[in-house]
Amino acid sequence: MAVRVWSWIPAISRTGAGDAMTVNCTCGGVTLTLARKPDFIHECNCTLCTAVAARWAYYSPEQVSISGATSGAARTDKPTASAEVHSCRDCGTTTHFVLTEAAIAQHGNTMMGVNIWLADLGDLAGVEVRYPDGLAWSGQGEWDYVREATVL
Repeated sequence: MAVRVWSWIPAISRTGAGDAMTVNCTCGGVTLTLARKPDFIHECNCTLCTAVAARWAYYSPEQVSISGATSGAARTDKPTASAEVHSCRDCGTTTHFVLTEAAIAQHGNTMMGVNIWLADLGDLAGVEVRYPDGLAWSGQGEWDYVREATVL
């Protein structure tokens, strides 16, 4: 079963798309256990995604277990931030994002993102990487892509 959570994010699979995965920050202080391989990966060119050096895989919050201390920050350059990006408190590696209270109030706690750059490339074999044009996205509706998708 797949659930469409945001109009600009394709549906998130709630069933298996492969084996569970574990990813860690650089120092190993934060571990994220993922219920499955991602359905796809977004490598966005927006200022937030490039600043935090993240490639996002999307999950339902119940599909991710997080251990270790993180600190979160939401962008302040937008009227209403939708994501709070978390990083390891020790090494500063971006690990994941969760929805802000404002986004949860509007959409429910329906998704989160994991920085899949932290995964072993071999664990992602066969996963499609998409390249959304976040820089040009207005924040409403679908977005365009800056190039064709690739498969790892």
